[in-house]
Amino acid sequence: MLKIMEERYKILVVDDEEDICEILKYNLESEGFSVDTVLSPQEALNRQLTRYDLFILDVMMKEMSGYRLADEIRNKRKIEIPIIFLTAKNSENEKLTGFSVGADDYITKPFSIREIIARVRAVIKRTGNPRQNAVEEPVKLSGIVLEPDKKRVFIDGVKKELTPIEYKILYLLVKNNTRVFTREEILNVIWKQTNVTDRTVDVHITRLRKKIGNYGKYLISRSGYGYCFELE
Repeated sequence: MLKIMEERYKILVVDDEEDICEILKYNLESEGFSVDTVLSPQEALNRQLTRYDLFILDVMMKEMSGYRLADEIRNKRKIEIPIIFLTAKNSENEKLTGFSVGADDYITKPFSIREIIARVRAVIKRTGNPRQNAVEEPVKLSGIVLEPDKKRVFIDGVKKELTPIEYKILYLLVKNNTRVFTREEILNVIWKQTNVTDRTVDVHITRLRKKIGNYGKYLISRSGYGYCFELE
């Protein structure tokens, strides 16, 4: 019964040590969890984070600490999904900092796999499945409204029929308006495949511009960088 329940849970591990990511992925998946791993906070932020039920974050990473990443997830993006911190530091102040930014648990390195599995189970049992119960609020920008739960798009009050890929691209760019995404980032977020080319992104963007009418001109190509949605 427990095994069946755990298969529904998706975990994102963020750690700049590839060996740790591989160890956690192998052992947690052996226990029935679905696990994705990334090697940087920025790569994590490019993911659709609401797809996950638990985050395991390393504290000491180069470009951004796990604390800052947790603050971005919890306080800026308002994603209430459990967080377990991994760290080599064991001081009381470190733990207090972790809990102050929303940690549900705090594990020091080196750790045993049995401990990790036990802590993950305990946090999930305590918090339930927030992803299943969460209702994403509509994303609104000028006359564009996207309804994540129903996968519907309205342009100036008129419903538009988009393909699933077109919807995902528009959602990514509108929700993060003014931020430039490279083609590679869009491929990683939307397709999650290695056999899709950059040209595929360009084709879908062209089709999307036509479907959203007057707002198509705000779906901007930054030469040498990528795409963004930016109102004048």
